[in-house]
Amino acid sequence: MTLSKSAIRYEEDYNLWLDQTITALRAGRFEELDVNALIDELESMSKRDKREVLSRLKVLLMHLLKWQYQSDKRTAS
Repeated sequence: MTLSKSAIRYEEDYNLWLDQTITALRAGRFEELDVNALIDELESMSKRDKREVLSRLKVLLMHLLKWQYQSDKRTAS
């Protein structure tokens, strides 16, 4: 299987690939898109964002539990 120029750019220069993908999307030049790489990137972004939200929720819950159950250790800050 040979890689298209877009796929090679995706592997070699992510930022260039991203800029060119954005430009093609805005111009409606969908035939220029590396659809598989774009799908992979969107899936990765979704997974990353879900992990980030879960991580922040855990930290928030820990703080709330500490606030509720360790009131003697609260500071003015």
